[in-house]
Amino acid sequence: MTTQARVLLLPGWQDSGPGHWQTLWERQRGWRRVEQADWFWPRRGDWMARLDEVLIEEDRPTLLAAHSLGCHLVAAWAAHSAHTARVLGALLVAPPDTERDDAPPQLSNWRPIARQRLPFRTTVVISEDDPFSAAGRARVLAADWGAECLSLAAAGHINADSGLGDWPQGQGWLLRLGGAG
Repeated sequence: MTTQARVLLLPGWQDSGPGHWQTLWERQRGWRRVEQADWFWPRRGDWMARLDEVLIEEDRPTLLAAHSLGCHLVAAWAAHSAHTARVLGALLVAPPDTERDDAPPQLSNWRPIARQRLPFRTTVVISEDDPFSAAGRARVLAADWGAECLSLAAAGHINADSGLGDWPQGQGWLLRLGGAG
């Protein structure tokens, strides 16, 4: 990755807490979290507009590191933004199935899931026992997005409860998308 590239962290529904790998990356690496106006009743259009706003603040190549609903933000945003060429790559971790019958009502406006091929290098990281998406369903999303799909086996929702700490393996995958490693 060139030294000019920056990393934007895209948390999911309810943000990422203090022990989450995104929060640790923000603290340790100085990478920027894209703050949303409402973490609890996320509106897809509002989140997409906010990502566009932050992305165009600096004219630099960017890597996106998304978790959970942040993965769907990347897919929906990429389908509509005129600024996708600024993105070198995206690491999409634990995309939930927002189309499940038992999905929380707060996520209903994230249906249907944007499924177009993403216009930048993408890696999707899944877990075989993610409570918010069956592994097979996550693999289909990765294929629809044109992404490499990697599995962490039994890592739950790949969040703070998964015990990953600052998750150096994930950092490596992200930096590889930018041409390093």
